[in-house]
Amino acid sequence: MVRSKKSIKSHVEALASREPAFASVLEKHGMPEPRASEQGAQTLLRTIVGQQVSVAAARSMWAKLEAAFGSPPDLKKLLAASDEELRAAGMSRQKSGYIRSLAELVLSGELDLDNLPADDEEAITLLTRIKGIGRWSAEIYLLFAEGRADVFPAGDLAVMVELGRLMGLAEKPTETQLRELAEAWRPYRGAAAVLAWHSYNSSVL
Repeated sequence: MVRSKKSIKSHVEALASREPAFASVLEKHGMPEPRASEQGAQTLLRTIVGQQVSVAAARSMWAKLEAAFGSPPDLKKLLAASDEELRAAGMSRQKSGYIRSLAELVLSGELDLDNLPADDEEAITLLTRIKGIGRWSAEIYLLFAEGRADVFPAGDLAVMVELGRLMGLAEKPTETQLRELAEAWRPYRGAAAVLAWHSYNSSVL
């Protein structure tokens, strides 16, 4: 759980007690801030809109989408929209396809974002049925929108780089190697990723 100050403190301190590298991050950079996203379709929609564009561009595109389809954007209106209407709101043909996939799965009831499976892998499998939502995006959603404590985005580049450095590895670990390494951090692997981002971002400032 990384969505509140109390929970992230508890999980980070548990990690620091068993792994000196995490204890050194705490000593050097202090406690990371909690991170939380809103649960539901709008967060996934924002993920799709923001893919492969700058933060400023994503903000502009989201504003156009809200102006055209409501604030927050209405999934029924998005599903019924033509390519031209979505293009006018700043969406490429690819993003339009992803948006329709999300809207169709949610509106049909095939994807119930209020009742995803408790098993993380099962939840990831369901979320990745949305076109444009890969494993990393699904993991980030579960970590920050649902606060699942042990979800671990091992494919995140900054997590790979920083955990490899913190653990004294000669080279950046592969995703598979990092998942094996992280087994020792269960059930707090989400906090391990947050500590990696905290260290990485603090180090490059």
